[in-house]
Amino acid sequence: MSLSSFMDEIRKIPPVTRFLGASTLAVSLPVMLQLVSPYSVLFVKRFVVENFQLWRMYTSFFYAGSGITFLFEFIMLSRNSLSLETGHYPGRSADYAWQLLIAAFAIIGLNIPLKSFLHFRPLLMSILYLTSCLTPTAMVSIMGLINIPNKYFPYALLGMDLVTGGTGAAASSLTGLIAGHAWWYLVHSDESGRPGRAYATAPAWLWRIVGDGPEVAGAARGGRVVGAATAAAREATQRTTGYNWGTGNRLGDS
Repeated sequence: MSLSSFMDEIRKIPPVTRFLGASTLAVSLPVMLQLVSPYSVLFVKRFVVENFQLWRMYTSFFYAGSGITFLFEFIMLSRNSLSLETGHYPGRSADYAWQLLIAAFAIIGLNIPLKSFLHFRPLLMSILYLTSCLTPTAMVSIMGLINIPNKYFPYALLGMDLVTGGTGAAASSLTGLIAGHAWWYLVHSDESGRPGRAYATAPAWLWRIVGDGPEVAGAARGGRVVGAATAAAREATQRTTGYNWGTGNRLGDS
């Protein structure tokens, strides 16, 4: 594959998902290759406030560890973000970026009392939680051993964090679930009357930066109300929700 063909394939990825994936690679790979000290990407409130090292607010969201953990979490982030951006934010990538930005600031605020240094996992958990609420019946395979409805998937990961990382890791992941629940409740939940919808539309400057992103039939542009995704988009969303921890099973397969 030529470089131009490769770049064409990259451009097909919706803008917000492309930004998340590129940022994760840009922050994680130099640390894994020992080109950058991991301490330079951590969120340390004192350094941010007193020394104005504002980049730490960005890098702390995109260091995904190393080895097999990095691979799993990178795939989960990419696939779930892609399913959201194409299936639930068609033609509204700027709105998705705006709501994700608000969720990120909420995660920082919730993690300051916990003195957490990294925010990648909470960000991932917030995206997973929103996806699980929007596609609750999709089946997800965990480590190829058990299939569960997608609505339980974030809680399963939270339990795994508790077992593998202890209460500190679980508490940090829980902040992502809280942010994700607020995101769903305020913007997407019909039961709530969607009280956050008035603040969910991206400002004009962000639309100019991000653009509309991928569209489906019936989707409006420019921040106006967008209709539901097509049946094909919904089906694609359910097929790509979550991450298959097994070896060869496709999500949605029993």
